[in-house]
This record gives sequence, C-alpha cells and structure tokens, in this order.
Amino acid sequence: MAQPLVKKDDDRDDEADYSPFLGIEKGAVLQEARVFNDPQLDPRRCSQVITKLLYLLNQGETFTKVEATEVFFSVTKLFQSKDIGLRRMVYVMIKELSPSADEVIIVTSSLMKDMTSKTDMYRANAIRVLCRITDGTLLTQIERYLKQAIVDKNPVVASAALVSGIHLLQTNPEIVKRWSNEVQEAVQSRAALVQFHALALLHQIRQNDRLAVNKLVSSLTKGSVRSPLAQCLLIRYTSQVIRESANNNQTGDRPFYDFLEGCLRHKAEMVIFEAARAITELNGVTSRELTPAITVLQLFLSSSKPVLRFAAVRTLNKVAMTHPMAVTNCNIDMESLISDQNRSIATLAITTLLKTGNESSVDRLMKQITNFMSDIADEFKIVVVEAIRSLCLKFPLKHRSLMNFLSNILREEGGFEYKKAIVDSIVILIRDIPEAKESGLLHLCEFIEDCEFTYLSTQILHFLGIEGPKTSDPSKYIRYIYNRVHLENATVRAGAVSTLAKFGAMVDTLKPRVFVLLRRCLFDNDDEVRDRATLYLNTLGGDGAVVETGEDVKEFLFGSLDIPLVNLENSLKNYEPSEESFDINSVPKEVKTQPLAEKKAPGKKPTGLGAPPAGPPSTVDAYEKLLSSILEFSNFGKLFKSSAPVELTEAETEYAVNVVKHIFDGHVVFQYNCTNTIPEQLLENVTVIVDASEAEEFAEVASKPLRSLPYDSPGQTFVAFEKPEGVPAVGKFSNMLRFIVKEVDPSTGEAEDDGVEDEYQLEELEVVAADYMLKVGVSNFRNAWETMDADCERVDEYGLGPRESLAEAVNAVINLLGMQPCEGTEVVPNNSRSHTCLLSGVYIGNVKVLVRLQFGLDGPKDVAMKLAVRSEDEAVSDAIHEIVASG
Repeated sequence: MAQPLVKKDDDRDDEADYSPFLGIEKGAVLQEARVFNDPQLDPRRCSQVITKLLYLLNQGETFTKVEATEVFFSVTKLFQSKDIGLRRMVYVMIKELSPSADEVIIVTSSLMKDMTSKTDMYRANAIRVLCRITDGTLLTQIERYLKQAIVDKNPVVASAALVSGIHLLQTNPEIVKRWSNEVQEAVQSRAALVQFHALALLHQIRQNDRLAVNKLVSSLTKGSVRSPLAQCLLIRYTSQVIRESANNNQTGDRPFYDFLEGCLRHKAEMVIFEAARAITELNGVTSRELTPAITVLQLFLSSSKPVLRFAAVRTLNKVAMTHPMAVTNCNIDMESLISDQNRSIATLAITTLLKTGNESSVDRLMKQITNFMSDIADEFKIVVVEAIRSLCLKFPLKHRSLMNFLSNILREEGGFEYKKAIVDSIVILIRDIPEAKESGLLHLCEFIEDCEFTYLSTQILHFLGIEGPKTSDPSKYIRYIYNRVHLENATVRAGAVSTLAKFGAMVDTLKPRVFVLLRRCLFDNDDEVRDRATLYLNTLGGDGAVVETGEDVKEFLFGSLDIPLVNLENSLKNYEPSEESFDINSVPKEVKTQPLAEKKAPGKKPTGLGAPPAGPPSTVDAYEKLLSSILEFSNFGKLFKSSAPVELTEAETEYAVNVVKHIFDGHVVFQYNCTNTIPEQLLENVTVIVDASEAEEFAEVASKPLRSLPYDSPGQTFVAFEKPEGVPAVGKFSNMLRFIVKEVDPSTGEAEDDGVEDEYQLEELEVVAADYMLKVGVSNFRNAWETMDADCERVDEYGLGPRESLAEAVNAVINLLGMQPCEGTEVVPNNSRSHTCLLSGVYIGNVKVLVRLQFGLDGPKDVAMKLAVRSEDEAVSDAIHEIVASG
C-alpha cells in the first residue's frame, strides 16, 4: 500500500538549523581543490568544490597570498572543460579571487576568446569578469568589443556590457564616456533590462551636465520607454529636473507634471507607485496636483499584495504630515488595515489615521488601538505613542480619553525606550494642556509605584517637585513620593528627598509634615540621602513651623543657575588648586552661541523629561538674566519677548553672524551673535554699526562692543534702541560689522600687536508687527472667546487680493500676526471655498488676544477675509486691525 506523502519542509525548525556547508574547513577544501588538476575533469565535483571555496570567501575567510595564487592557477585549468555550468562557476570564482596584475595576464587570453565566442552565455560572463579584473591599459584593447556588445542583439550580452560600463565609470570615466552613441542606441532597445541598464548608464554619463539631463528627460518622456524598470528610473530623473527647475523658475509652472500624472495610468504597478510617490514629494505640491496620486494609492490599500499595501500606506503616512486633509478620503480603507496580518502595515495605518482623524473619530480609534497594541513590538508602539501625543495637542478637549489610554499602556510590559516615550508624552501634555495637569501627575505617581527604571523614577520625581506644589491639592502626592524613600535604591531615594523639600518650600501648610519625613531620612544608610535631608532641613528653617519660606530659599531650590553650565565646566577645568578658593563669580555669564561644528550637525531637540522645565520661557529667562547683567540695559524693565535667531550672513562665509531681537515695552535690543571662522585671524573691538534711517520711530541709546573674537569662539555684541512705549513700531535696519583684525601665528597661536581696521557688510534686519506678539495657545477657544469682554471686540472685512490658494492666504495672515493657531484650524481642507481659523496670543503689555478669521473665495482667485478680534484692551483690538490693514 502506498505511503502518504510527507512534505520535507513541515519541520521548519530542523530545516533552519541545517546547512550543507556546516563544519567545512579551509584546509580540507584546499585539499579537495586538487581535483581541478585531474586529467579527466569531473564537472559536478569541480562545481561543488568551487561552491565551498565561494562560501568560505563570503564568510570572511582569508586566503594567504600563496593559497590564493594556487587556487587561481588551478581554476584557470578548468577552461579546458566545455561544461557550461562549470564555466559559469569559474567566472564567479575569478571575480571573487580578484587576481593581482601579474596573474591577470594568465587568464586574459581565455576570457577574450570567450568574449568573441558564439556561445552567448560565455560572452556575457566573460565581459563581466574582464571588466572586473582589468586595468585601463587592457580596457583600451577590448573597448571595440565592449561597444559592439552594448548594441548586441542578445539582451543578456548587451546588459552585461552596460552593467560593466556602470562599474567602469567609477575608475575609467573618460573611456566609458566615449560610448555615448552606443548607449543612446541601447536606450531604444525592446529588451526591458537592456533599456533599464542603458538609461542608468546614460544618466550617469551626463549627470554633471544639467542641460544634457533636461534634454534626456524631455526626449524620453514623449513615450519611447517600454521597460517598467526604465520607466521608474525616468520618473526619478524627471523629479530631479522638476526640483532643480523649481529653484530657478519664478513663474510657478511645473514642467513634466503631465508626464508624472500620465504614469499613474501605466499597466505596471511599480511605475504607478513610483509616479504617485514622486508627485507627493514635489516641493510645494498643491491639493489639485495631489488628488490623482492619492486616488491610486487608495486603490493600492485594498490590494491583495502586502508589498503594495505597505508601499501605499507608508507614502500616505508621509503625506499626512504636510497635507492631512488630502488623505482623509482614504481613512475608511486604512481602518480596515488596522487588523492586517503584517504589523508594519497596521502600525503605519494607525499612525496615519491619528494624523488625519477628526475630533469625532478619536474615541473609535482609541478602541481599535487598544486591541492592537499588545500584538506589536516596542519600536512600533513608540511610533503610535508619538502619534497619539500629536493628536492630543491637536484636539485638547480629548485629553481625558487619550491620557487614560497612555496611562493604561504605561502599566503594561515594555522596555525602557517605550516607557520613556509614554512618560515624555504625558509630561508634554501636562505642560501644554492645563486641564490635563492633575490627572497626568496622578498617572505618573501610580507609575513610579512599580517602575523598574531608575532614570524614569528620578526624572518623574523632579518633575513632580516643580509641578506638584502648583496644583489645587499638593498633599495627595506626598504619599507617593515618601514611598520611594522606603522602597527604592539610593539614587531614587535621594531624588525623593529633594522633591519633598520642594513641596515644603512652596506649600507652607505642608512644611511641618515634610519636616517629619525629612528627619526620618537622616537615618538612611546612604550618605547622599542623609546629606540632602540635612541640607534641606537647615535650608527650610523655622523648625517645621507653618511659616512662609523665604524667596532666597525658593530661588535656591527652584531657580536656574544664572551662569551657563558650559562656562562653569570650562572654568572648573581651568582652575588650578591653590590657597585661593574657586570663585563662582569669576565664571563668565555671557550665553555662548552654538559652535560651528555643532551648527553643521544639529541634533534632535529634547522633548518630554529631557527638555527644559518650561520650554521657551527658559530661553527668555536666560536672555533676561544676561541683559540685566549688562549695566547699559539694566533699567529697561521686564523682557517681553526674544525672537529666534535671524541669520545675517550666508553659510560658509568668513564671519558668521545672526541676531536675536529682544523686545521691551520702551526699547528693542539687538544681540548680534558673531563667530570668526578664519583660524589665522583674531578680531578685536567688534561692533555692529546700525543704520536706522528706515526706522524713524527708533533712536539708538546704547551699545556694547565685543572686546575679542578668537577663531570658532562665539561672542556677542549688543545695540539698543528706544521706541515709543507699548507701540508696535516697525522698521528696517542696515548692519555693518566693524572690527580690528590681527594676524595669528599658527605655530604659536600668538596674535600680532598691530591690527587693521576692517568692515563686513551684513544683511538687513527688520522689526515687524509679529515681534510684539507671543504665541500662547488656549485649550478651549470657544470658552476663552466667550469669557473675553465683548465690548473690546472689533470686527471688519478685508480683501486680500488674488492668491494661489486659500491655504496660502491663511498662512500669510498667521505669519503677519505672529499668533498661535488653535485646534488645528491652520489646516485648510482640499477644494474648500471658505475656512475659519482661530488664533490666540499675548500682545506687548501682556494683553491676551483672540482672533477669529473667516476666509472665502471671492471669484476664481481673490480672497476675502472677515477679522474678529477680542482682547483685554480695546486699543489692542484696534492695533490688530491696523496691522492687517497695513500688511
């Protein structure tokens, strides 16, 4: 009776462990290689030995010079065999051995004979091997054969010659460039691979000639490319031409877009996808241009092929970052991908939905994600967590359900990076959404009850010490903090002691209880914990009575160090021990700008626990301390706003200068951050001469020159102007860098005594209306609008003239006012003819301002706008209207 058939690969574990090469040794294989010298060659046996030799080479096994030479000479004897399979193995072996120049000559004649053979397989492989092992001298001898091979009727031979040309272009470009006519002819080939390789080589030959590339793309986009692979290449080259023409073309026309759109109707899926991706990656792509690409990607979402689904959802995920409204039509298809067997596809679908979803769909998405999270790896979970954080910031009213979701997954199993991503997200939501603070802090408290990561525990305790005392009931956090003193390691215990002290300093009613807890810490078995407890008990003072904590104590516990840490570190390194103790007042207080090396390689901005406690205000605090320490500016009052640095020089110039605008009620201070990029020069007495002739309301009142500016050591010089108090004065300023330049001896580093006065023209600088507005968001715009006094509301209508799109008009007004968009209203839906945008901010004088903008298309391109402003001062409401009217 016949036995049932059993499939060999049923037991996959056994198969995965098995290898035909298991345990082979170099010495044994080299002994076997003697079969190459047998008078009667056994092709099968020889092929097996070559396979073992190739395996050893690819596993990193090194052959000595003698061993490699012996194997090479033995292999060359196999050219006697007429077996096609063995001959192919010989070709591969010669390529891998890469013989030296004196050995190559042994095999050259055999390869050249094969190159002119009637057997196409011999010809193709001989070309590949010869081009791999040959030098420039031999190449000139075989160039005629290679040219003929490029236009050979057999596609295998033609492709071999073209691919060899691509490799040779790196080493012998002048020879390969002479083949242009033959390669141009091969581009018209009917064979798919030949056309693909010919186009790749032709583009590489012409890539440094922009006009030649333009002509190539222009001629081929008219329909002479049949190969799908070549078509994909052509799409990439076309995208490159479009990008380059966009930089030089001011008319707004986009050449070759019709070709890309036409490729969306190609019969090959790879061409359709390549065209769709190219369209989505165009600079400044409009909604109209995106629509056909999004449509074909949506069809791919329901494909039976996982690779197509993955490609489509990954591309849509990128589009959602810049054009979320364009992707919303695909949301239903993407929701079905959440349960896809491929976890990568499911993760991308989830994160895309989180970027494109609206407020009403949040709860439904959260239910789907909850079941999904347990099935994916930590790296995918981190992506989902970051997407949820962005969604919560976009829809602050949904913070409760999103915060609950984050706290639930925080209790589940996971690695450090995953847990840190969740904690960072909760911290950012607490900082940006006031209503989320209390629930978020409680979630963090519950997490540290059984947190296994010391770093996260200490960071959360530090954050609790800053935010906890400001809540309505700070006492509820004390239990969680003190539990850490009993149950954790010394590092966490020390952090808990510092946090307790901060609660005692900020909340006077809790001070007696905190004192009792701190006294218990005096008996800890770790000296750091005991020292901290002793320090804080003495610092807080008052024997634990309910008395107000002094401002100096609060400054000690909560204040930032008024000197940059980098400066302190450098001063301590340079300090030489002596009878005179280290004086912290000797540390320079000037804020160092980023050195050149760091500018060229910017790192990722820290977020969450790694970020400064209060985000942007910490920068303002640092600037305020710096400016108040300068005598000339110390009486200007409180700093209202500091702008982001504005570059006044081109990149890679001899002097790098940027400026920060510091806005006060009655003054503006320009801080010029200067860097000398010439090692052989020292600049002294560096000043900026500012011409304010186009800024009539400003009058220069003070300046502070920079005494010395060595190579790659940033420094600052300042110029202050007086302006009408509380008025958003605007103007344009011309800047000239003036200094004395001294030559530096490279060997000694000493500068010459005599210097030469010199000047360097800088870019112009403008003070605009947006400089007088702080971007401050509100979590619930409607409530904030209704609580603002309606008597201070001002409403008017404006015509904005012809615009490219409604989105462009919205962005222009947002940039003009410098306010914070609320509730995601800065995004304009596709094909929309009207839009409402909500903005909030704080105007100079600390006046809260809310703006409601209603846009509409008046005709084909003209945009009309209705502007409603509410503020705490009706004069400010009028000022906002004046800014728009004059802008």
